[in-house]
Amino acid sequence: MPFHASYFKADFFKVLANPIRIQIIDSLRKGEMCVNDIAAWLEIESSSVSQQLAILRSRNFVTARKQGNQVFYTIRDSAIFEVLDATLVVFNNHLVEILNTLEGME
Repeated sequence: MPFHASYFKADFFKVLANPIRIQIIDSLRKGEMCVNDIAAWLEIESSSVSQQLAILRSRNFVTARKQGNQVFYTIRDSAIFEVLDATLVVFNNHLVEILNTLEGME
């Protein structure tokens, strides 16, 4: 089967289908972070963060650098932030439409 961008996109969005993974990606906007820092930032267990980072790493969303006992993660391609920002715009537009509909009902 030939490679099609649509397959890449579908797989890409499957990875983003988990809210914790999106939160992890957003936390890495600030730059390199270790598991414990991400867990503290998100107020979730380190084991959950590690599990989701393993998925993000296997799908090439993040890179890892080991320093002593800690592993530091960074986003492989910062264009991912543009994708997340675009989804926020779509979400906000949707909310505006809902508010306008509700105001029209009054």
